[in-house]
Amino acid sequence: MPTNLPPDFYEVEKRFRLAKSPAEKIACLEEMLSIIPKHKGTDHIRADYRRQISKLKSSKTQKGGSIHVSAFRIDREGPGQVVVLGTTNVGKSALVDKLTNASPEVSSTPYTTWKPTPGMMLVDNVQIQLIDTPPLDREYLEPELVDLIRRADLILLMLDLQTHPDQQLETTVEILKQNRIIPSHMEGKTDTDQYVWYVPVIVLTNKCDDESLDEICEILQELIEDEWPIISISAETGRNLDQLKQSVFDSLDILRVYSKAPDEEPNFNQPVVMKNGATLEDFTKEIHKDFHEKLKFAKVWGSTAFDGQMVQRDYVLQDGDVVELHL
Repeated sequence: MPTNLPPDFYEVEKRFRLAKSPAEKIACLEEMLSIIPKHKGTDHIRADYRRQISKLKSSKTQKGGSIHVSAFRIDREGPGQVVVLGTTNVGKSALVDKLTNASPEVSSTPYTTWKPTPGMMLVDNVQIQLIDTPPLDREYLEPELVDLIRRADLILLMLDLQTHPDQQLETTVEILKQNRIIPSHMEGKTDTDQYVWYVPVIVLTNKCDDESLDEICEILQELIEDEWPIISISAETGRNLDQLKQSVFDSLDILRVYSKAPDEEPNFNQPVVMKNGATLEDFTKEIHKDFHEKLKFAKVWGSTAFDGQMVQRDYVLQDGDVVELHL
C-alpha cells in the first residue's frame, strides 16, 4: 500500500474491514476509490477495489435458495439491443437518461455506474433498447459485461470530445480487441487466429455543445486511421440527438409495417417491426397463425405498390407499408 495516502483513507479502510453487509462494503470501497490518489503506483489497488465493487453489485441471491441472478443478464426488448460504451466520465449515463425512460445515476464522479441500466428509446414509433454500462477499464473488465457487449446488435462508443478523444478511442478499441470484440467495419483488417465477435459501432463525440466545436470532430476524423461512423452530439443540450436516433434505427436494418382491417384506417402508432427483406408471409406469422395458415389474399399500400394492390406471400415488404389481410 502506498504511504502517501491521506489520513481519512485509513479511517474508511478500517470501516470497510468492520463492515458486515454488502451495502456497507460497497459504500466504503467507493469512498476509498474517491480518496486514493490516481497514478501508476495505485492503478492495481484501484483495479482491485473496482473488481470487489463489481462482484458485490453485479449479482444478488434469491431468497430461499442459492440461485444467482446477474445484473448483466438483460432480456432483449424491441427489435434491437444497443449498448452504450466508453471510459469513465464520457457521458454515457447522461445520454441514456436523456433518450430513454431509464434513470441511471448521472454524476461527474468517476465510476458512478457499476451495473448496466436498460431503457427504451422511441424512434419513429419503434421502441429500441438502450443500455448504459459500467465504464471500460484497461485493468479489469467484468466477464459478464464482455458477454453483454458480444450479444449486442449495435455499440454506441462514446468519447469526450474535449478530453483527448483520439486517445479515448484508441483505448476503448484496444480493450474491445483484447476481449475479441471487433467493430464490424474492421472485419478483414485484423489479424487473429481466435474466434472473434464483430459488432457494428457508431462513435459518439459527446460534449459537442455547439457548432464552434465541430472543427475538433473534423480533426479527430483526420487523426484516426479507419473510416469510423462518427456523430457529434451533446447529451446535455440535446444537440444532434435526433440524428443519432435515426442512425441507430438505420443501423439495426429494420422496417415498420402497419396492419389495417377492411374499410378501416391503419393505426400508425403500433407498427409491426421486422428485419429488412421480410415478406408478406413473414408478416402473417407475426400477426396470427390463422392469417398465416388461412390467408386468401392481401392488399398493400406502399412505396413499391399502388394503393390497394393485391400481392402474393413472397411480396417483399418496405418500410411504412400498410397491409390488409383477408381470410
